[in-house]
Amino acid sequence: MIKNIFSHIAGNATELSEEEINENFRHTLFEGEEPHAAFKIYRDKWLFTNKRLIMLDVQGVTGSKKEYHTVPYKSIYHFSVETAGTFDLDCELKIWVAGAPDPIKKDLKKGVDVIGLQKILAYYICNK
Repeated sequence: MIKNIFSHIAGNATELSEEEINENFRHTLFEGEEPHAAFKIYRDKWLFTNKRLIMLDVQGVTGSKKEYHTVPYKSIYHFSVETAGTFDLDCELKIWVAGAPDPIKKDLKKGVDVIGLQKILAYYICNK
C-alpha cells in the first residue's frame, strides 16, 4: 500500500535507496522503529517510519549543515498542502503539531506532487 502511494510522488522527488536511508538516518532511528518510505526533494530528505516523520533539511552551500525535524504522527492534529499557482511557482506544506502555536512550514518547488504527499501523511496520521 505505501509503495503504491509513494509511487504517485512526482516531479523532483525521488525515492531513497536503503543505503541512502542508512547513511542519512541510521543514527536517528531507535530500537523497534522501521523505515517505511523515504524520498528526497532536491537536497532535503524525508523519512516515514512506523512511528514518526523525520524531515532532514540540508543547509548551506556545502550541505554539511543539517537540521532534523522529528514529528510523531500522534502529535499532528492538522496539516495542509498548497499547490503551485500560475504566478506563485512554489507549493507549501504546513503541519500543525500539538503544543506549538505555529505550524511547521515547508516550501516545495513546483513539480512536487503535493497531493501525493498529503496522501502519505494522511495514511500515517489516520492509521495511528
